[in-house]
Amino acid sequence: MSHHLIRIGENLNVVTKKYGEAMKNRDKKPLQEIAIAQTEKGVDYIDLNIGPARKGGDELMEWVVKTVQEVTDVPLALDTSNIAAMEAGLKVHKGKAIINSIMARPERMDGMMPLVRKYDAYMIGLLWGPEGMPRDEHERGMLTAEILAKAAEYDIANEDIWFDPIIAPLTIQQQQLMSAIEYMKMLEDMAPGAKSTCGLSNSSNGVPEHLRTVINCAYAVMLQRYGMYSAIVDAFDDKLKDVTSGKRPDLVEAIYKTMDGEAVDMNKLDQDGKNYVKTVRCIIGQTLFSESWLEI
Repeated sequence: MSHHLIRIGENLNVVTKKYGEAMKNRDKKPLQEIAIAQTEKGVDYIDLNIGPARKGGDELMEWVVKTVQEVTDVPLALDTSNIAAMEAGLKVHKGKAIINSIMARPERMDGMMPLVRKYDAYMIGLLWGPEGMPRDEHERGMLTAEILAKAAEYDIANEDIWFDPIIAPLTIQQQQLMSAIEYMKMLEDMAPGAKSTCGLSNSSNGVPEHLRTVINCAYAVMLQRYGMYSAIVDAFDDKLKDVTSGKRPDLVEAIYKTMDGEAVDMNKLDQDGKNYVKTVRCIIGQTLFSESWLEI
């Protein structure tokens, strides 16, 4: 773990009723409050998710970008499938924005990639192809090659691409979590200098709210071990911030040992440590995941 995990705050999202309504009513206050709160938590980027925004998405994105940048200097990840809205946001964004995201589908790549150069933005290359979710690390590798080939056509450097292997929930697809880790081991060879990111909170979807941070933290450390550069995360998860920024080397060591099949002295660990070790065992498939995985 060479660096702190670059954190992209996920909390400003149109699907949250409060922020969806604020966007619809052009009410600055709630959006600026959540932007300031995330900034105070030290996020490196703020994800600005306006959804598909089919009608008037360009005006909306321009307004939201300006609204948020009035109160924070943290750069933004702009999140919409509406190409016109994406461009409208990039046009007014101060600093280097992230385009979140460009799928490995020809029409998405040809629609969005010209904006990367035109506005000197980063792009998230989402490993979601014409067939949908990749089944394993090899399909992820194939989609990576397709994104790289297309990016070369548009003169986009590897350094501007953040590959997102797509994280599935542990509750239903444990194998997919390991596949994303296997992919991380291959990425540097496939795309030297490229960055990486992931929707970390997906890993804990379907788990009771108060337990989600356990999975998010354990899995983040596992991914970081193999070079995961950033993640889209809950800005207010302080444990995640600590464990991914080098403040808890004891917990990181316990996670690594568990990954390597080495014995871990559970008595020497605090409750978080015990929880992380049990979670890693589920992720690597050593134990089966069940709703009561921490009580075993």
